[in-house]
Amino acid sequence: MQQQHIHCIVNDCHYWAQGNKCDANEILVSTNNFAESQPDQVDAPMASQLTPENAGVCTSTACKTYVTKGSGKVNADKVKRMS
Repeated sequence: MQQQHIHCIVNDCHYWAQGNKCDANEILVSTNNFAESQPDQVDAPMASQLTPENAGVCTSTACKTYVTKGSGKVNADKVKRMS
């Protein structure tokens, strides 16, 4: 299996790492509408239970795994930071 590299330029995210990398071991990318309508707890570990949607364009997508650095919400999504 090829190792994936997820790049992120949102440096106030808990999972952001030096070199603009995402250190979350799982991420959930969704449509903006889905992300805005769901609580923070709906994230990558639930992906197999969620219904896929068409985004249409890149700008209609969002990283649902985002957690603000130092917010105290680090474990709200149950996704562990790798480093």
